[in-house]
Amino acid sequence: MKYYIIAGEASGDLHGSNLMLSLLKQDAAAEIRFWGGDKMAAAGGSLVKHYKELAFMGFWEVFINLRTVLGNISFCKKDILDFQPDVMVYIDYPGFNMRIAAWAKQQGFCNHYYISPQIWAWKENRIKKIKRDLDALYVILPFEKDYFWEKHEYSVEYVGHPLVDVIRKERNQKEVNIPIELQTEQPIIALLPGSRKQEILKMMPVFLNVINAFPDYRFVLAGAPGLDAEWYKQFTNHPSIYMLQNQTYTLLKHSFAAIVTSGTATLETALFRVPQLVCYKSSPISYAIAKRIIKLKYISLVNLIMDKEIVTELIQEKCTADSIQQELVRLSDPMLREKILQNYQKIEQKIGHINASEQVAQFIIAKLK
Repeated sequence: MKYYIIAGEASGDLHGSNLMLSLLKQDAAAEIRFWGGDKMAAAGGSLVKHYKELAFMGFWEVFINLRTVLGNISFCKKDILDFQPDVMVYIDYPGFNMRIAAWAKQQGFCNHYYISPQIWAWKENRIKKIKRDLDALYVILPFEKDYFWEKHEYSVEYVGHPLVDVIRKERNQKEVNIPIELQTEQPIIALLPGSRKQEILKMMPVFLNVINAFPDYRFVLAGAPGLDAEWYKQFTNHPSIYMLQNQTYTLLKHSFAAIVTSGTATLETALFRVPQLVCYKSSPISYAIAKRIIKLKYISLVNLIMDKEIVTELIQEKCTADSIQQELVRLSDPMLREKILQNYQKIEQKIGHINASEQVAQFIIAKLK
């Protein structure tokens, strides 16, 4: 069968690669064409466009790049028509994917969506489009199945969070060569400022102002896979900062604590059992709009899953060097660290379904047959 998969960011590339491996394992004749990244390319299939060409985040950022966004949508539609897939598989990235799904449904294509649009957070009216345009929806957070059924009478498949499988495997792997950046007796603080240029440019100046206050710690920046190491040199010129490119999991395995920009990275950090501080800044326009329409108490996945603040969140005007310094001092308290780790264990138990990608592949193939 022919599969057309669209993932628009680094986390989607990771989950898309595992889904592709499962599809290829279960369907020997699978022909896959995809939008994604290096991990999906390594799994097989034909790469149409890399996610680093799509990485616009925030209302204002999307607006000023609207011509590029619309051009990508037109190109995608033409490519789908040329390929004529048996099924479309969308991975997260709802702003782009839901538009393609609406068009694809009109063209008669079968639509499967893996990692649901977070309509429980904002844009709840998307449920109308979900019901109209999707043939199947696979959700990864424990509260989502009940949310869709009890609030919207829409049946979804809960498959568990795919990060659990990935990180359990990573945690158990024996390390052969530890990067020189991690060879130190100093406690390591991981800096995870995001995967998109605009969010990194917002966060890194704040993070750099923190470093001088902690000469006894080693700060290591996690370079995102979609960005070149050369681009990071504007930050790594600081004498007390190190960088690891595309080795975030190795870094987290050796970290004492982490400063993390909200997103999938907050859950990854929790599954590696690293106490963390969540920080986020956006452009004033994007933040003002988001504050009006997003209905969440928290921005980090770990707090959302537990429905309470188990890690501190410093957002927008609260995200200052002074506040981060104070919270880093708190994260050295053994009692607080133990409490955070206990909550991390509860998170893993909540989302700990195994083989999420294999389950999704099985559902897709079964529904097509």
